[in-house]
Amino acid sequence: MTEVVGHFLVFTVVTIGFLLAPLLIGCLVRPRLPNAEKDAAYECGEPSIGSSYIQFDLRFYVVALLFIIFDVEVVFFFPWAAVFGNAVQLTDPLLSGADRVLLSEQLMSLPPGSLAPEQAITPAAALTLGWTGVVDVLIFFAVLLVGFAYVWKRGDLEWVRTLARQSKLAPSRATGSSGVRERPGAQVVS
Repeated sequence: MTEVVGHFLVFTVVTIGFLLAPLLIGCLVRPRLPNAEKDAAYECGEPSIGSSYIQFDLRFYVVALLFIIFDVEVVFFFPWAAVFGNAVQLTDPLLSGADRVLLSEQLMSLPPGSLAPEQAITPAAALTLGWTGVVDVLIFFAVLLVGFAYVWKRGDLEWVRTLARQSKLAPSRATGSSGVRERPGAQVVS
């Protein structure tokens, strides 16, 4: 137990050293020539205008979260592909006995040499396993498509949605029933 803790502490110290070394070397080597242009805030090549405390459009965050959600869900296809590939290889009736045993051990997560040749997965069982994997991934993909359809129907993927609605609603908000432009918060006296 103390070996594990010792290795962990050494790893932590080396990691912190690798993080701090470039910072310290840069602090010692770089020239110190401060001026107003270097001290100004950098906004992707654009001059900064106004306060930095502004509200960003929520659509940027929604699209970023949707991308992360669907991207992470697609990562789950990799383990399925690995298992499905082994199952499809086992469906080959011309596969040698040693290769069948090796693939069966990998598929069942057994240590090498622990499975007897008569205990290996048969081509019929591998075909059943393969079709089960196909059905499983189709169900998973259908759930992804339902989520994508919901997001699309809700309009979260449309960038000009709010601008189009505001331009349609702007004339009805700006004018009252008499057709005279009203100020927000102003009382109309008849």
